[in-house]
Amino acid sequence: MKAFALVAYDRLQLADIPTPVPADDEVLVRVRATSINPYDTHILHGEPFIARLMPGSLGLRTPKLASLGCDVAGQVSAIGTDVRQFRPGDDVFALIEQGGFGEYVSVPERLLAPKPKNLSYEQAAAVPMAGVTALLGVCEMGRLQPGQKVLVNGAAGGVGTFAVQLARAFGATVTGVCGTRNVDLVRSIGAETVIDYTRQDFTRSGQRYDLLIDVAGNRSAVECRRVLAPKGTLVLIGGPAGRWFQPVSHMFGALALAPLMSQRIALTDTVRSPAKRQSLVTLTNLIEEGKVTPVIDRQFQFEELPAAIGYQEKGHVSGKVVVAL
Repeated sequence: MKAFALVAYDRLQLADIPTPVPADDEVLVRVRATSINPYDTHILHGEPFIARLMPGSLGLRTPKLASLGCDVAGQVSAIGTDVRQFRPGDDVFALIEQGGFGEYVSVPERLLAPKPKNLSYEQAAAVPMAGVTALLGVCEMGRLQPGQKVLVNGAAGGVGTFAVQLARAFGATVTGVCGTRNVDLVRSIGAETVIDYTRQDFTRSGQRYDLLIDVAGNRSAVECRRVLAPKGTLVLIGGPAGRWFQPVSHMFGALALAPLMSQRIALTDTVRSPAKRQSLVTLTNLIEEGKVTPVIDRQFQFEELPAAIGYQEKGHVSGKVVVAL
């Protein structure tokens, strides 16, 4: 099979490698689509460098992971002897650690979920990392309640477009923060109010919110506190990229302030979440009910995958960048 192998930091190589053989509890998936995430690009570059020193993280001199691609949508090709929920030919999708940038990948059954019936493979591949992150941020860490006021900073990106729709689906009044060209998009997916950050500073709007989902990570916790209700919650999802410390220092700096604030600060950790499959099932229900729809900026073909990564890294992508196999 063909796959893009991570042979060194900053070096992806298209190679012919053996097709995986699923273990007893695994499902071999023929990948039909994947998508690009900041998670992938952080590993590709081995950045921030401070993460290489963290136990179980990137790997000091060479990548810990041999391949990239955490979003997959495709068809079951074969199953292990202990697999009970899937059969060859089933349409599935998953959020995995690695392997989505190849034609086949073996996925533990516990991570796999049936693909939403009303989505194409490309649309489904846009969901796992961004959708699960947004769901965890809004519901688990944000503890959203119907009727609350929510602000999403970075509302036009992959996670942000899901966060806006999820908050609206769960009964919140949503304000989105984005650039000028995405104002209409963010309004169309459910934001009642849209703040153009090139014209207005949302931290000085005079409004108060019960929940602030911070995807962009371009304002400090002290600044965000200005727009939080006295018992509001700030959920940190992203931050400014950097070679050495960011976004780690941005997030840890905010968490260090938490004991000094009446508001609550929480960090979303999608990679270590034990509820990935259940989150996908929840998202599938909302998608099939028409309450959530993945937003796709651009689609690339498999051989164009490095170009897709480059496009993602230019920034200001509206929704997701997907790759069809």
